[in-house]
Amino acid sequence: MFREFKNHKLICFIILLISLNGCQFQDTIKTHGIIYLENRSKTLIVNKTNKNDVVKIMGQPQITSFDDDDMWIYAERVLTKGKFHKLGRNILKENNVLALRFDKYGVLIEKKFFTKSEINKISFLKKNTENDITKKSFVASFLESIRQKMYENKK
Repeated sequence: MFREFKNHKLICFIILLISLNGCQFQDTIKTHGIIYLENRSKTLIVNKTNKNDVVKIMGQPQITSFDDDDMWIYAERVLTKGKFHKLGRNILKENNVLALRFDKYGVLIEKKFFTKSEINKISFLKKNTENDITKKSFVASFLESIRQKMYENKK
């Protein structure tokens, strides 16, 4: 069949070009956490939804509060590859966080949804927390000062 055509390579190239024209190159996307967090959070109704409903819709919480089990946190993070000027590094496309608070009966009383732009506006306290575990004992600080004095003389 191809022997009849004089330019069969050209015809094959045109057919290949036409078939590849319909292809769409999609961005490489890496997701972490709950997919479509915003859409799922819209189905949660304050003062009506309970913990069992939340587990059915969202799954088990990714983070629970340290001091009480009535604060659940879900997160969604979407990374994509950067364009040419970013040299292919990962770029944060979406970073959503959903914070849910329940009353003592397990009913949802508060729902807060944060997007990437809202998270950047949150201010954090600059104060350092001191605790007894990281404090050095008198013996440890004494030995450290002796070690510093020993190595100062070698220079």
